[in-house]
Amino acid sequence: MRLIKQTIETRTDSENEAKELIESYRKEAKEKGYTINSAGYTYKTKKSKGEIIDEAYVVKVVQVFGGLWEELE
Repeated sequence: MRLIKQTIETRTDSENEAKELIESYRKEAKEKGYTINSAGYTYKTKKSKGEIIDEAYVVKVVQVFGGLWEELE
């Protein structure tokens, strides 16, 4: 059994933090030998009575470790 693909979702508190996290995943991918299929972030707000009471950025990264039919090394 082996891992083919993994999706990670992480909450950050700022847009800059979200961008830095994505960049760190891209660097890690090069070092550890997998690829990033997609990476992005979404701004989310929590409202109460029409007013924003909290905000966050959700970072989503899809890591690909190999294809279904690729041979193991």
